[in-house]
Amino acid sequence: MICHPSHHHLRCGSFCKKLFATFIGIFLVYLIVFLGVLIRNEIKKYDYIGIGDKSERMITVDAEGSVDVKPDIAMTTMGVTTKAKNVSDAQAENTKIMNELIAKLKALDIAEDDIQTTNYNIYPMYNWTEEDGRVLEGYEVSQSVSVKIRDLEKANQVLSLAGEVGATDVSGLEFTIDDKEVYLAQAREEALEKVVEKITMLSNSLGVRVLSIVSYSEYEGGTDELFRGYSTLEYGLGGGDITPDIQSGSEEVIMNVSVTFEIR
Repeated sequence: MICHPSHHHLRCGSFCKKLFATFIGIFLVYLIVFLGVLIRNEIKKYDYIGIGDKSERMITVDAEGSVDVKPDIAMTTMGVTTKAKNVSDAQAENTKIMNELIAKLKALDIAEDDIQTTNYNIYPMYNWTEEDGRVLEGYEVSQSVSVKIRDLEKANQVLSLAGEVGATDVSGLEFTIDDKEVYLAQAREEALEKVVEKITMLSNSLGVRVLSIVSYSEYEGGTDELFRGYSTLEYGLGGGDITPDIQSGSEEVIMNVSVTFEIR
């Protein structure tokens, strides 16, 4: 078969067109990528321009507000640890004491919702001898409950129950505030009043005008929650009938605020 020259030229022309179209496509892709990078860099430059100038037209004022509050609730943890040759005897003795403790707490009008079991553990007790090595001697059962006391006048009576029922573990007494948000709002209001006073004084002294608030932040300051710790003797755990004198004191609720203003 003889290939006609015109057919050869047609095939060559078609191939050249495809090759040229491929080059054009690659060129357009690179051009698009190049333009995209260029636009992105220009946008970054636009975002950056003026930042330094704007920061020079801002001023931040910090202030602290505080409220002295008398705690309205007290928290304590009470429990007992019992030991016996077997688990059931240790549990029985433990349960007897804890049930008596909870019954007496309820008799003082401590609500059931304010009494919560926080710990219940059973541990084997071992002793080491040269003849027998490790020897199981019995079991130890410990149980404790957290108690929320809403009537602070009864705090001393609650602690005295430990000696009455034979509780062995009392963690102490912590006074705190049940609804702190009310007092945080008061502390915040005081802090903001201080901010207004400061920014007014600064604007007058510096000869600038406040345009707007740029940002606001706040955080609760360190509060002095009161904690009372007593020995077992002071609780009456040593067999006495001593009723500790409980003083709740006061707690400082603190709110710190920071306000950034735009000025001119």
